[in-house]
Amino acid sequence: MRLPVSFYSRPALTVARELLGTHLVFEQGGGRRVGRIVETEAYVGEHDLACHASKGRTPRTEVLFGPPGRAYVYLIYGMYHCFNVVTDQEGVGSAVLVRAVEPVEGLPEDVRTDGPGRLCRALGLTLAHNRWDLQDAALHLTRGEPVPEARVERGPRIGVDYAGEWALEPYRLWIRGSQHVSRPPVRRRGERS
Repeated sequence: MRLPVSFYSRPALTVARELLGTHLVFEQGGGRRVGRIVETEAYVGEHDLACHASKGRTPRTEVLFGPPGRAYVYLIYGMYHCFNVVTDQEGVGSAVLVRAVEPVEGLPEDVRTDGPGRLCRALGLTLAHNRWDLQDAALHLTRGEPVPEARVERGPRIGVDYAGEWALEPYRLWIRGSQHVSRPPVRRRGERS
C-alpha cells in the first residue's frame, strides 16, 4: 500500500525519520525494483541555507514548494541523480533526500545503493522522474518494517559545507548497523559507538 499524501504533508525532519524502513518502489518495462530506505537527509525550507529552496522559486526548485508527495530529482556534478520527496505544506519549499537503500527486490545482490547517485542508478531513476506524483503506480513508497528509535543515528548532512552553520545541523538520519549507509559516522578518538 502506497504511503498517503498525508505522510508527506509534515515537516521534512519528521518525514526523514519516518521514511527509515519504508520501501522505495520503481516499476518500469515489466521489472520491479525495491529498496528499503536506510538513510535520509532533511532540507527544511527556504531559511535552510543547504536547501535548494533557499535560492527562492526557480524553474528547477518550483517542485519543492509543493504539493507534497512529489519526486524532486536533480543532477549533481553533471552525472549523479538524486531522488528526494517533497514534504510539508504547499508553499514551504522542503524535501527529504533519500541517501541510501538496502536492496529488497529486483536488484542484483552485488549492486551498490549506498549513496544518492548509486541508488538512483541501481533503481533507474533519472531527471525524467522529476515532479512525479508518488501516488503513481510506477514510482511510490510503501510501508516497511518500522525502525525503533534506538536504532536511529543522527548527524550532519553530507556535502553542504557551503551552508555555514546549517551544514552542522543533525538532519542526516540513518539506521545504525546498516551496511548500505553512504558514509559511516566519523568517530573521534576515545569516542564510543
